[in-house]
Amino acid sequence: MLNVAILMGRLVADPELRHTPNDVSVTSFTIAVDRSYVKSGADRQADFIDIVAWRSTADFVCRYFHKGQLVAVQGSIQTRSYTDKDGNKRKAFEIVADNVHFAESKRDGVGAQGSFHSKTDTTNDQPVPAYASGDTGDFEEMPSDDDLPF
Repeated sequence: MLNVAILMGRLVADPELRHTPNDVSVTSFTIAVDRSYVKSGADRQADFIDIVAWRSTADFVCRYFHKGQLVAVQGSIQTRSYTDKDGNKRKAFEIVADNVHFAESKRDGVGAQGSFHSKTDTTNDQPVPAYASGDTGDFEEMPSDDDLPF
């Protein structure tokens, strides 16, 4: 059997970390995934896909991802049945995430709900991206090597 789902979309809200009674980390979040086609004369449509992440993946998502960020999710499709408050039988489809990845560069993510900002410009109270303030984190610039054979 094969059940693999790979999606790329933007988080519609900040993920919130919860814990089961056995102290297992879990988070549920939704991503907006643009459809690959557009009907002539119409706006592009998006599907809103529910994602569930467990344990260390849930911890990672809640720590590093925020509303508006572009994420790539790899996991499997699961269904579950339940009865709603009105007694109607319902079926839910969701992706159980095995891996969640950053899908845009740090620089591209600057506008996404305060993501990747380290300081505030006191002249106009606007966030300043970390890379603009000289903060390069754990990275260092490599010297140019123009004599490579390829």
